[in-house]
Amino acid sequence: MTDLRTRIAALMPRARKDLAELVAFRSIADPEHFPAVECDRAAQWVVNNFVDLGFADARRIPTADGSEAVVGTRMSPVPNARTVTLYAHLDVQPPLDDAAWRTPPFELTEVDGRWYGRGSADCKGNIVTHLTALRALGADIPVHLKLVVEGSEEQGTGGLEQLLRQSPELARADAILVCDTGNAAVGRPAVTVSLRGMVDLVVTVTALDSAVHSGMFGGAAPDALAALVSMLATLRSPTGATTIHGLAHDQTWWGEPYPADRFRRDAGVIDGVRLLGESPADMLWARPAVTILGIDCPSVADSAAAITPRASARLNLRVPPGTTAATAADALVSHLHTVAPWNVRIHTHVRATGDPFHTKTTGRAHRTIAESLHEAYGTERVLLGQGGSIPLCTVLGEIAPDAELILMGVEDPAALIHAPNESVDPREIAAMALAEALFLHDI
Repeated sequence: MTDLRTRIAALMPRARKDLAELVAFRSIADPEHFPAVECDRAAQWVVNNFVDLGFADARRIPTADGSEAVVGTRMSPVPNARTVTLYAHLDVQPPLDDAAWRTPPFELTEVDGRWYGRGSADCKGNIVTHLTALRALGADIPVHLKLVVEGSEEQGTGGLEQLLRQSPELARADAILVCDTGNAAVGRPAVTVSLRGMVDLVVTVTALDSAVHSGMFGGAAPDALAALVSMLATLRSPTGATTIHGLAHDQTWWGEPYPADRFRRDAGVIDGVRLLGESPADMLWARPAVTILGIDCPSVADSAAAITPRASARLNLRVPPGTTAATAADALVSHLHTVAPWNVRIHTHVRATGDPFHTKTTGRAHRTIAESLHEAYGTERVLLGQGGSIPLCTVLGEIAPDAELILMGVEDPAALIHAPNESVDPREIAAMALAEALFLHDI
């Protein structure tokens, strides 16, 4: 173990170089708004680096949503070797507001010991973790390896899921390391055992044929924006609990707690603003949660003294294990129609869904990763839920029902994934690479 730790420490300058090269690719899987060539270049970078590590057949495969996945294998000479699949994704979220970044979003920059850049934690840091672990092990890997690096995870369009249903042999294994989550805090290792599912929906309210003068018609003419606002207000109770008809909202979380004071710091809640619900862990990992992501209506700058004829909102509903995404989508659609005032016309479009996921932790692979994380970090791992969704996990459960899925990664609450100023602590890359190397050696 000491030898592996020493090797990984010596590899960290290479890890930083790797991550800098990866972060420089603006690999946002949205060809309507960002150049697709950036995803292509990032995928080829992944291919080249894994070919150099013995994945001789590493290659890019197109998927049904227009993205490309990188897949490959490395066979072990050990008789009756077990098979482990390594997963990560190369696409990233848009940078959002460039002015809100303290450093250039696509240039890896160190500030106060953290490495900043879009994708540094989610999820290019995990690709670098795989590479660093494999380089530390060298030829000493007594398992067969499969590689799956997704190209459109952030879009939720399902390209990789369709590919794996058609070609399940690309990912089937005894254990699958889904490296797209993170730890309770820097230095506090965790395995994620629960994922909320997701419904992404757009609702449009129409009340008038066109905008009309608010002085001449206001008071009697129905206002589409006012109708939408009143509908959105019914989605939460006065305490902030999601209250969609047909969805339970009283479940409790059974794993590692999330103290309210730490959550306030991690989320950047402004002093004096109250948290929603009584327990952050319950609200994050055990109960449904709806978020209003955006509203289409006249902006303040572009508004006129006119009644809005049509308004839309994009909603994101997260669903805990125990409720399917389809059930949740039906409940949300039904709720919106039920609470719509004044007989306004309602149109809903479900853009994407993903089922929740829960994994058992009693198998051989989970016991081994618990030991590996303890050895790497010097402290016991904890079990976390994840408020985000990884629809791929349910597909992996279908195509490899006997596989143990282990969800872990280099993120921590300070990483600010999906937000400006995303960053990773390089100590997490080093420790996770050591844990992964130990796991691959010991499993």
